[in-house]
Amino acid sequence: MIASSLIDIGINLAHDSFNSDRDAVIARAAQAGVVQMIVTGSTGSSTRQAIAMAQGHFGRLFATAGVHPHYARELSDELLAELRQLAALPQVVAVGECGLDYYRDLSPRAAQQKAFHRQLELAAVIGKPVFLHQRDAHADFVAILREHRSGLAGGVAHCFTGSREELMACLHMDLAIGITGWICDERRGSHLLPLMSEIPADRLLLETDGPYLLPRDLPSKPESRRNEPAYLPHIAATVARARGTSVEELARSSSEATRRLFGLPAAPVAG
Repeated sequence: MIASSLIDIGINLAHDSFNSDRDAVIARAAQAGVVQMIVTGSTGSSTRQAIAMAQGHFGRLFATAGVHPHYARELSDELLAELRQLAALPQVVAVGECGLDYYRDLSPRAAQQKAFHRQLELAAVIGKPVFLHQRDAHADFVAILREHRSGLAGGVAHCFTGSREELMACLHMDLAIGITGWICDERRGSHLLPLMSEIPADRLLLETDGPYLLPRDLPSKPESRRNEPAYLPHIAATVARARGTSVEELARSSSEATRRLFGLPAAPVAG
């Protein structure tokens, strides 16, 4: 177990599966050495909740503000105006989760593309990085992002699960790469293992994406099958082995990279 070193860059702590024990989840994360977390905003409602959590856990929790492609049809002019105000708050460290998802197509692709453009424009205006989602939409994702990349203050390809070609495209756009417990799944994530050594240490970030993506090889799985930040050290150990480095070194480099990209302060001293 790692003491006082890891940052979870993507945790959906506003999800209703955390309603009954959210404070305990935060406490377990700290006990596991996850000293800071970025709570993902994926709708207007979850963005507001994420910000409220960040305000209640100053210096430990931070928030993103945005609309996930699943909900792209909900990004009205009114919500975009509200996001502009919310994203400017000091507790908000990125715009998103935004991007494209052609795997589920829960919003029409045209609506997804429009929402992606609008959120990238917002990020450029307020000068904060973007928290990016892409699934089965690589070509359109890259094309749209390239239109805006020069005006952006950085970004992370959240929950990266793609091919080497997709990784190289993201790195070429100077994006950070977020790695989740997907890498712990021998059925669908083993292709990521040899890619870990190709990601520069200053652009490799760690995340759980809880409550989703519980590491498949976790020795003792919860009955709920819910993922949470306390399992981030397990993901870190897998990534470190794949890179041929120590967990301590990975924790140091990934936390430094996270703080640099999102402008996070040092973690508060426990007590």
